[in-house]
Amino acid sequence: MFVQITKEEFVKEVSKKAWYQTNNIIWTILFIYPLFFVIDFIFANAFWVQFLIVRIITDFVIYGFYSLFRRKNYDFRLLLHISLFLLSITSAFLCNIVDIQQLNVYYLMFAAIFLFFNLQVFWEPFNSVVQTFIAFVLLAIFFKLFSQYTLDLVINNGGQFFFIIALISCLVPGARYKIIERDVRSQLLIGKSNEQLKEQYRDINEKNTIIDAQYEQLRKLDNQKNSFINIAGHDLKNLIGSIIMSNTMLKDEEYRLSPDQLELIGYISEASEKMQYLLNKLMDVKEIEADEMKFNLEIFDANTEVTNVFKGLVETAQMKNIHLVDNIFTSPIVVNLDRVFAGQVFQNLLSNAIKFSQTNNNIRVETSLQRQKFVFEIIDEGSPIGLYELDTMFNKLKTLSEASGHVENRLGLGLSIAKLMTQEMGGELSYRSNDNGNYFRVEFQAIN
Repeated sequence: MFVQITKEEFVKEVSKKAWYQTNNIIWTILFIYPLFFVIDFIFANAFWVQFLIVRIITDFVIYGFYSLFRRKNYDFRLLLHISLFLLSITSAFLCNIVDIQQLNVYYLMFAAIFLFFNLQVFWEPFNSVVQTFIAFVLLAIFFKLFSQYTLDLVINNGGQFFFIIALISCLVPGARYKIIERDVRSQLLIGKSNEQLKEQYRDINEKNTIIDAQYEQLRKLDNQKNSFINIAGHDLKNLIGSIIMSNTMLKDEEYRLSPDQLELIGYISEASEKMQYLLNKLMDVKEIEADEMKFNLEIFDANTEVTNVFKGLVETAQMKNIHLVDNIFTSPIVVNLDRVFAGQVFQNLLSNAIKFSQTNNNIRVETSLQRQKFVFEIIDEGSPIGLYELDTMFNKLKTLSEASGHVENRLGLGLSIAKLMTQEMGGELSYRSNDNGNYFRVEFQAIN
């Protein structure tokens, strides 16, 4: 988060701070300066009434200028110069008409006024130097006009204190000016940062509201999905039950069937049992959404399962004029997996390879034992599907549009499920698509 302050913003804030300090100075003078008559009454009893009148008049003049400057929004520096100039006139005049015994007191009072100003004022140090010079000039003028004493006497009876304090106090505004400027800049940065944070907080709240609404929508869709699975699963169970029942009735009449028909009945029976097993898994929504799926592990020959899948899809491939090449390893490779899920992985990969392959194309199915792992490979030598499309199908469940002459739309559920099942059973599934075609590979740990 980067915060910038414009020159106009900085000048405006500095002016506000300067006017705040100016208000403090002016109102302090208006209340305190007339009270100096107490010192006049003690140390200059013969003139205290006249001195009080002079102080009150000075107060009224300063207040008049203050009201004018506030109303017209004039520069605060000019108001401070005028106020300190009026105080310097009265103080310099009083310092040159009192007796020599009271000079120390009145010069210290004059020095106190300068010190108070320079400790409170917020302006460039050059202004304090100018006012100090003016005070020296006024003292010199009134000394020539009214003083009855020599310069040495005046300096030795308080003059030196005023000169030293006035000059030293001129160093204060410079340091204060830098410190207050830095504080003003910091306050502006903090203020603007807070505004940005508030804006970001409002944006976050708005986005959270949108997210909550989308979450609620997704929750409703999830409930609809579960309801659909339950309804569809129930209907499919009835259909599969009808198939199994019909197939059982055919088995009861096996003496009337030919060997080929009996073989087909066997395929129907095996396929029905797998469908029923998968449907039961699908119906258990809680199991699907759990962190770990439950498998019915058994030891079997993976090559036999691949061969069954291969034979079951030969006719499907022939319908598209696709030639399946059998490079399945002849020796058994034993694995400890869920037989139905493992067969579904092989089935999904090979059926999708056929589905998205071009006609008059070769697809090689190979198995092997590598580094104590059963390896199942599909090599499609046709046009590449594209790695982006495969990523979409394996990971995003998106629709795939085939790049060939006709378009086949399909949610990538088959490949996504294959990837999920492979990973859940401790295997690895990889794929690639380049100018050489499309390649799919599955690895499972083999048993010695």
